[in-house]
Amino acid sequence: MSMLELRQVSKVFGQGAAQVHALDRVTLSVDEGAMVAVMGPSGSGKSTLLTIAGSLEEPTTGEVLVRGAPLSRMSRNEKARLRRRTIGYVFQDYNLLPGLTAAENVSLPLELDGLPSRKARAAGLAVLEELGLDERAERYPDELSGGERQRVAIARAVVGERRLLLADEPSGALDSGNAEAVMRLVHEACRNGGMAAVVVTHDAQLASWADRVVFLRDGRVADQTAPAAGPESLLTRGRSQ
Repeated sequence: MSMLELRQVSKVFGQGAAQVHALDRVTLSVDEGAMVAVMGPSGSGKSTLLTIAGSLEEPTTGEVLVRGAPLSRMSRNEKARLRRRTIGYVFQDYNLLPGLTAAENVSLPLELDGLPSRKARAAGLAVLEELGLDERAERYPDELSGGERQRVAIARAVVGERRLLLADEPSGALDSGNAEAVMRLVHEACRNGGMAAVVVTHDAQLASWADRVVFLRDGRVADQTAPAAGPESLLTRGRSQ
């Protein structure tokens, strides 16, 4: 089953001579259990694709469907419920709440959705442990390194019954060992839990974990490929588009 579909999605900012086509008739489908990496140069539309896919922004034209349901037919409250229950985000600036500990940040979405605090905390701690952060669970964001905050944000995005992960440069602040732990977690959530993931990255090593790599250029899908040939070929292919 397709978890996410973008059908001929375009996004235009500005008017007249100042118009910018951030996305131009992008069509993309991501099935349950699949991880798709999105690569491309700066300004190619990667982050805009994520915000539109997650209902944080409206497309100018085209349609987005999550689990077969068109976002255009959902009310604001329905979209908020979808984001809380179904979609996990990893933003480049983490978006952690400074007044909450790492464990509280991770468990908050589950509590907001009605899960008892004890169960929500247990689920949050389990994911933090997978990412090597169990000893930092009671620290506040300003007491954590950039890499630790990044991993807390990823834990928050995958905790619970989330079915779609949208991640913008999830390994940007991580060393190679922690980046691999993050991608292993996402990979297992897709393979074993049936989650779908769209990961924006410039890192070919990270993209090589995906089932499919989509290359964007000037807001358009320039190419799609399976990364079986390894990260070196992805770099070469991306530069050639």
